[in-house]
Amino acid sequence: MFDRISRAFHNWRVTVETTEELSRLSDGQLRDIGLTREQIPEVVRGRNIA
Repeated sequence: MFDRISRAFHNWRVTVETTEELSRLSDGQLRDIGLTREQIPEVVRGRNIA
């Protein structure tokens, strides 16, 4: 059970950190990597944004 809680916490932290990191990029930097600010949550959740 502890392992499951630990993994869930780790996944949550990675999600938060990735969202924060992408949010710090400028609109131009996001555009350079093919993203818009509105797509960040979908990308972080691993959804295809094609």
